[in-house]
Amino acid sequence: MRRKEKSSKKLEKISDRIRKYLTDKDAAREQCLKSCREIIRLSSNAIRATHRREDSETRNLINTAALLIKELQEKLKPDHPDLLSANYVHDAYKEFAEASITSSIIFKGNLPDPEQLGITYPAYLNGLAESVGELRRYLLDSLRFNEFSQAEELLNIMDNIYSILVTMDFPDGITYGLRRNTDVVRGIVEKTRGELTLIIQNNLLQLKIDSLNQKSA
Repeated sequence: MRRKEKSSKKLEKISDRIRKYLTDKDAAREQCLKSCREIIRLSSNAIRATHRREDSETRNLINTAALLIKELQEKLKPDHPDLLSANYVHDAYKEFAEASITSSIIFKGNLPDPEQLGITYPAYLNGLAESVGELRRYLLDSLRFNEFSQAEELLNIMDNIYSILVTMDFPDGITYGLRRNTDVVRGIVEKTRGELTLIIQNNLLQLKIDSLNQKSA
């Protein structure tokens, strides 16, 4: 009888300890999800501000997101470091990387590295891949303002990004689907190159026509 009581009491202690741990982890997870949603929101707004060419606003949004990432890591690392490997954390890191990389390229700043951003390598690479779509959008906007040299410069950067990503040929389990994103980048670069070439050729042709018209006038 005593042995049964001892076992029962020990089991209660074990279950109480486990329950407390899981309660704490659940609370930490909920807070982590909230922070990740905010990081994604700030990063999306930073990209929009970049396309509006609002350098100062972009920096403010990225800096705020960076602080949230730092706070998140400081809170989780001591007791729940495993949460930092969750897919939703990776997604937040990826969006932050995309915003940081896109803005640094467009505003001609120093390209941040993963350590500087405080994020994982897979998140950085996937953010780099997704930045290509934003660079294409900015490139097309530049063409509307006849900024052909800037458009060509952006295309070269997009091409360089693809050249790097295609060498990262590792299993999706460790790169979080980078191979698929790299294939998307290839399609974006090829489509953009074709469009830019056609637009430049049409522009040169129009200049020749205008020149001939002026001579014959």
